[in-house]
Order: sequence, then structure tokens, then C-alpha cells
Amino acid sequence: MPERDEEEAPEEDVAKFAIVGRPNAGKSSLINAFIGEERHIVTDIAGTTRDSIYHRYNKFGFDFYLVDTAGIRKKQKVNEDIEYYSVIRSIRAIEASDVCILMIDATRGIEGQDGNIFGLIQRNKKGLVVCVNKWDLIEDKSLETQKRYEEAIRNKFAPFTDFPIIFTSALTKQRIYKVLETAIDVYKNRRRVIPTSQLNTYMLEEIALTPPPSNKGKFVKIKYVTMLKDAVIPTFVFFCNLPQWVKEPYRRFLENKIRAKWDFHGTPIQIFMREK
Repeated sequence: MPERDEEEAPEEDVAKFAIVGRPNAGKSSLINAFIGEERHIVTDIAGTTRDSIYHRYNKFGFDFYLVDTAGIRKKQKVNEDIEYYSVIRSIRAIEASDVCILMIDATRGIEGQDGNIFGLIQRNKKGLVVCVNKWDLIEDKSLETQKRYEEAIRNKFAPFTDFPIIFTSALTKQRIYKVLETAIDVYKNRRRVIPTSQLNTYMLEEIALTPPPSNKGKFVKIKYVTMLKDAVIPTFVFFCNLPQWVKEPYRRFLENKIRAKWDFHGTPIQIFMREK
């Protein structure tokens, strides 16, 4: 493995994945399953986000960075709060990543810490893959059981529910490469660009069928929509006469129509209303 160059930075066009979750959810086991052999690591370099290290993985046709946070691992005091420092490490990794792989312990279900880390992912506008780990320890592995898990997770994380959920075992390596394939797909969705002509043809027709609600006898007229270039996440701007009257329920309607037409599975999107 090459020595780390403190001035080197990760390549911008290579995906960066962070594996996050509460203590004992299986993060280390999953990372070890991915990078257990040193020869699979191409580079190990320091990045621009404090305490973050990027391990470049290149195997089986995959090419990405795993974001690690080595700076806060050793306990300074005996009475440190493990949960607190787990969140701090998660913050560092989330900030430095494009897509987060959120590990949930199948044997413990969804807990408050999972919701906290999901909130961090959302606030930082990162892509998301939920990985329900230790599935090998669940006695009832039926499709019905999986559906109950999925429903509980989406209800907990609502209103953002358009993300993949994969049932895995890092110990037995069950579906771990499906996690990588899915994370790559989410990364591509995060970078997806919709041509303005296609966007207007589809969205203006949908808006005509279901226009924004009137307010005190006045009507919102949406005339044009475009997708911002070089935005951190997919961002759409709708130009209209009364942008301040377009409320959150109608914004969600617009987002749902966009998601129904184009694949933004796993990535948040932003919608802005501007006066024209």
C-alpha cells in the first residue's frame, strides 16, 4: 500500500461511500468484507474533511472510495460516551461522502440512534442505501418479514422514502456486493441531469392536469422549469407568478411526479419556486 500523501485529494469523479450506523451494527464487519485484503486497496489518502481518510477500492469492476474517520477512534478517557463518539465519527464520514450506507442491526430493529444518523444524512443532502445487517440471525427470513421491516424503516424515515433497502449478512458476505452495486446506482442517480426540454414537456403537462391550489381567488401559474447545473444534489427550479403561495404539499407533488418519471432512487432532490 502506498504511503499516504497529506496533500493529495481524492479524485472528484470517483464515488465516495461512507458506512455509518450505531455501534455494533456491523460496520467494521462490512468494511472488512470489502477491503479485507490489502492488495485490493489502491490508495489510502487524507482528504479535505477533517479526520477523514479515503480508501480507494478497485475490484470486481468496482471503483470507489470508502470514507473512513480515523481521527476519533482511540478513547481519551475511560468514561467517554461511545454513542456520542459514534455520532461524531458518523458526521465526519457523512460530510466527506456522496452516498451513505446506513447499517441497521436486524436483531435489534430500528432505534432512535438510527433516526439520528438518518437525519444527519438528510441534512447533509447525501445519497442513501439502507443495509439491514445480521439477517442470517433472523429466524423468519420470509418475504413477508422483509416487507414488515421495509415498511417500518420507511415509516420511521418518512417523508423521504425513495431509497433502497438491502438485507445482508456481513459475516457470511450475503448480498454485500449487491450493496456496492446499489450504492453505485444511487451515486449515478445523484448525478443525473434531465434535459430542459424533456423536463418542461412532462412537468408542465402534469401541472396543467393538477395545478396548484388557488389562494383567495388568485391562481399560481407555473410557466417554466429547469434543472440547475453543478448543484450538489438534483435541484429543480420552477418559475411562476406567485412563488410564495406554493406550499409544501404541492412541492411534494412536484417531487413525486419527477421521481415517477426519472430514476432518482436513493438521492434527495431539491425544489425551488422563483418568480417570473
